[in-house]
Amino acid sequence: MDTKTLRTKSVPNLMQEIQDIQNRLKELRFKRSSNQLKQVREIRDLRRTIARIKTILGQIQIEELINKAE
Repeated sequence: MDTKTLRTKSVPNLMQEIQDIQNRLKELRFKRSSNQLKQVREIRDLRRTIARIKTILGQIQIEELINKAE
């Protein structure tokens, strides 16, 4: 998922997205351990998507703090 679509989502939607991705990641790790996973790269892509979402959430918090201080 690209950052442009992630930035359009609200904070609760982003939190739900993280939960969904973490559940998918858990499934993929289990499949990898039992040698059933063919596309191992998907694990890396999901981890990076989680990092993108967390970065966006952090930026939103900083913007809120700045707006509150003004």
